[in-house]
This record gives sequence, C-alpha cells and structure tokens, in this order.
Amino acid sequence: MPRRLKSVRYKLTAKRAAGRAARRQEMYDMAAFLAEQAAQLFIKHKILELTGEMPRTHTIRQLIAVLAECTGGRWMEELTEFAKRRRSLLIRLEEAYISSRYLFRRYDRDEAEELVGFAREVIDLVGRVQE
Repeated sequence: MPRRLKSVRYKLTAKRAAGRAARRQEMYDMAAFLAEQAAQLFIKHKILELTGEMPRTHTIRQLIAVLAECTGGRWMEELTEFAKRRRSLLIRLEEAYISSRYLFRRYDRDEAEELVGFAREVIDLVGRVQE
C-alpha cells in the first residue's frame, strides 16, 4: 500500500475512534463533526486508491461526484442517485463540519446519532465501489 494511502487510512481510523469516544462522553457536536470527517476522508481514500490523486475539495457531495466520474458505469449511476436521494442528509453532514469550525451550533444526541449513522451509510456505500 503506498505511503500516502496508509496515512489517509491511519487518519480515518483515528477519526472513527475519536468519534466513538466523543459519543460516549456526550460530546455530540464533536461526534457530528467527526462523522463528517470520517465520511469525507473515506471518500478521498477511495478516490486516491482508484486514481492516485487526492481531491482538494472538502464537500462530500462534490467528492461523491468526483468518485462517480472516476468509476463510471453502474457505480456512476448508483452514486449519483444516492446523492440525489439523500441530498438533505448530505447537506446536514456537511453543515456539521462548517458549524463546528465557524458557528456556534449545538447538536443533541438524536441529531448526532442520525449523522453518525448516515456517515456509516456513506462509508459502506463507498467501500463497495469498484472501478
């Protein structure tokens, strides 16, 4: 596995572990933020794995579009449809990133759990993607 790919995988593992710890400690803002980070990093990892290039965008919807273009065929259709169907949750996941850095948005347990669960859904879908 190339060094860059290992580095991304390490960061992803660390963010997932930190997210679990944040939920256990009832730090729901941090759990929501880390859910977004894990999903974002996992998509970037898959794109890096397929193309050897690391995309410079941080928007999950744009990353899904880049991944769809990289794969084409069935995966392009499935990823595009997923992004359309789950648009509002994708936006909310992206907002978790933005609000944690620039706003004073508080998340309660239910919101954080929903975003964490959705981030898992994104990661599961992307994990199944093949060229």
